[in-house]
Formats: sequence, structure tokens, C-alpha cells
Amino acid sequence: MNVRFLKYAIVFVIPVVAYFSINASGWWTFGTALLVYGLLPFLELFFRANQKNLEEAEEELVARDRIYDYLLYLVVPVQFALLFYFVSTIGVIESSGLELAGRILSMGITCGALGINVAHELGHRKSKFERFLAKALLLTSMYMHFYIEHNRGHHKNVSTHDDPSSARRGEWVFLFWFRSMIMGYISSWKIEAAQLKKKGKGPLSLQNEMLRFQITQLAFLGLIYWGFGFMPMACFLLAALIGIIQLETVNYIEHYGLSRTQKESGQYERVQPWHSWNSNHTLGRLFLFELSRHSDHHFLASRKYQILRHHEASPQMPTGYPGMMLLSMLPPLWFMVMHKQIARISKVEN
Repeated sequence: MNVRFLKYAIVFVIPVVAYFSINASGWWTFGTALLVYGLLPFLELFFRANQKNLEEAEEELVARDRIYDYLLYLVVPVQFALLFYFVSTIGVIESSGLELAGRILSMGITCGALGINVAHELGHRKSKFERFLAKALLLTSMYMHFYIEHNRGHHKNVSTHDDPSSARRGEWVFLFWFRSMIMGYISSWKIEAAQLKKKGKGPLSLQNEMLRFQITQLAFLGLIYWGFGFMPMACFLLAALIGIIQLETVNYIEHYGLSRTQKESGQYERVQPWHSWNSNHTLGRLFLFELSRHSDHHFLASRKYQILRHHEASPQMPTGYPGMMLLSMLPPLWFMVMHKQIARISKVEN
């Protein structure tokens, strides 16, 4: 009996802690933040990175095992149930300003770590059902255009100046947030308009998925307002923004300072494992469904999370994603650490 999948079930600790944080009082409302950005980075200081890959035969079996898919599917009802509980109670529970901030932060962390992250994995799948689930999860962060920009923009232009989601050397994360969010949104409209033009359709056609996304998100927001009132709707928007900022911070650390070579023809070299930062730190990998094995994900985007590989050629982060995200909040320290890493890579290449 395969029990290997159970290690990924640890991710459901996040919504459980978030539920208790939403119900808690005082500083306990920040329980989710303490877990994700306190306990996890601390524990990863004591765990060595695991570079082991599955054997070829084992990888084939694991790739076909549907239990790994079912874990992803389970995230969808869990995320929506937690969001429903959040908006239905946030205006009822008596809260101080501190407690309200803690509850919103807990929901927001779940929107990013659970909602957007799993949407990212499912958005790369071929089946319409899985892609529908991806879009549904992105709805819980009001960031549905990510489905278009990430799959048809980011993966094509990654580690080039044409990609809004690839951070440039010396760029502060706080400025990157605005550039990536604004330019990524504009890019999504352009990508969809270009595709419709090839079909002889105008941008205002209902076949424009970006247009449908905006209608869906406005309807969802209106439904929350109609069912629960203005205050829960505003709190949901703040939580969604926190989820978005988490995503963009992850984007920042994943490709910071790395670039693909442009050929004389104007085209860029094929995406390789050394165009993405990688982290093999175990806890970060498990809590994010292997997102931190990002080098292999960009090398072969169709590879499922449970069989992502370590590449010797991929640049390695000093610690896992939670710790690196915290480090990025201190730009001078981030530059000091990461520029040394980049210099080390350059020496190896030369």
C-alpha cells in the first residue's frame, strides 16, 4: 500500500491553523503567520536539503498514482469552506484592530499558500476539469488572470526583461510587486487579445477569457457583499491582496537576477534548470506541493509535483521558500546573500 502521499497531507495543517486563528483572540489570531513565517523557517535551519530523486521505475508509478491528484482536488472544497467561514464570521465576531488584522492575515496566507499555489499546479494540467479547479481557486484571491499570464506569458518569457514576473538584479521586492502585478495584468489582456485576433474575433467578444474573468470576479464580490455585507467583503479583498503579495514574493525569489541569453536572431535560448532558483529543503517542499523544486518545473512544466527532480545545474537557495521570502523583506541583506550566490554561479559557468 502506498503511503508516500501522506507526507503531502501536511499542507492541510495550514487551513486547520487558520480556522483556529480566525476563532482565536489576542495574538493567537496570528497563529497562521507564526506557523508559516515563524516555525517553518526556524525548523528548516535544522533540516538538510534533500537532493534525492526518484528512481525511473518508481517515478513512473508515482506519476500514475491518482491519490496525488486527489490531494490537490481536496484543497478546493477546503479553501472555499474556510473562505465561507471567514466572511460569515468576520463581521460577527467582536474584534479589536489587532485581532481583525490577525484574522485577515490568516485567511490571506491560506489564499496564497493553498489557493494560488494549488491553482498553479492544476493550471498546468491538460484536463478541463483540473483547469476549472485552478480557475476556481484563483477566484478566491481575485487573481484569475494569473492563469493566462503564467501559462502563456511567464513560461515563455521567464528570466528575460519581457517577463513581468522575473525580478531583475538590484530590484527591490516592494517595487517588484507593483511592476509584476500591473504589467502581468496588462500582459494577460494582450495575450488574450492576440489569440482572439488570430481567430478573427474582437477583444470584447465573450470568447475573451479575460473579460469572463472580470465578470466572474465582480459577480463573486457582489455575492459576498449581498450575503454578508460591506465589512466582510472588504476583509476578503484585503485577504486576497495578502495572497497576491505572497504569490508575487514567490515570483520575486524564484528567478531573481537570472537571465537567458538572447541570440542574434532575437530569440532567447531554451529555458534551462539554471534559469530558476531551486530549493530542496524538505519542509518548504512539502507545505507547497514541491513548488520550490522550481528549476525542474520550468524545464518541463507538464511534470507533476510529486515527481519533480533536482538538477545539479540549478542554482540553490540557502534555505526554503518561507525563509527566503522573509529574507527578501530586507533588501540590503537579500542583495548581500543572493549576489554572492549569483557570483558563485558565474564562476562555475566561466
